[in-house]
Amino acid sequence: MSKIQLENFICNYKLENFGHKKTLVLSNSLGTNFSMWEDNIAILSHHFNILRYDKRGHGESTINQDKVSIADLGNDVIELLNYLKLDKVYFCGLSIGGLTGQWLGINHPDRFEKIIISNTAAKIGTEEGWAARIKQVTENGLGSIVTATAERWFTPDYRSKNPDKVQEVLHDFEATSLQGYTACCYAVAGADFREQLHNLEVPTLIIAGTQDEVTTLADGKFIQKRTPIASLVTLDAAHLSNMEHPEEFAKHIIHFTQH
Repeated sequence: MSKIQLENFICNYKLENFGHKKTLVLSNSLGTNFSMWEDNIAILSHHFNILRYDKRGHGESTINQDKVSIADLGNDVIELLNYLKLDKVYFCGLSIGGLTGQWLGINHPDRFEKIIISNTAAKIGTEEGWAARIKQVTENGLGSIVTATAERWFTPDYRSKNPDKVQEVLHDFEATSLQGYTACCYAVAGADFREQLHNLEVPTLIIAGTQDEVTTLADGKFIQKRTPIASLVTLDAAHLSNMEHPEEFAKHIIHFTQH
């Protein structure tokens, strides 16, 4: 792991050079750190160098603001790529990472060969819903929504068969900075790409979980219909589909980036 002082925060990242020409950037979901990709690395490492990073206020990255926007988070990615002298990369983001991917594809198309957005939507939830979430965790802490989070993130089948993995990711969730979590809740609440998707001209793969109640298959189809070059695949998963089906998830990325 390495840390770099970017303009607005200290960014914790890990760049693994596996000797390839292609680099894949992985962008985490809300309330997780970059270890959420651990089970995907073995397969992806045969095809890409891999850059993982913690967004502001997550994992070991710092934050000094109470609110951020998806544009802020997207600019952080560009700043990190510039620092690492990575000109053109592949990008895969899940949930809030998928919102970041949409913003990057619309605003910085020249920096991305292809973009994968997983378990995301052009608009996630409602402003009222996010305001209620922020109020809940501000008053009662992240621990107060751990059970509900586990149910959103994983299918009952995965939870029963992989209790250790679920526990690990929930432990990381509870350890997330409250300021970082709520600041990024504001980012999700304010993001809405429904009228901008026609400007997302980077070839895009959408991965949707058929049991995802947060960002549904219908949300994935909406993006596909309005994005110029987009394909859609599904996994039998809830919100963290990359963890529920790590091999299949990785293979979809590899197939998409090779064709």
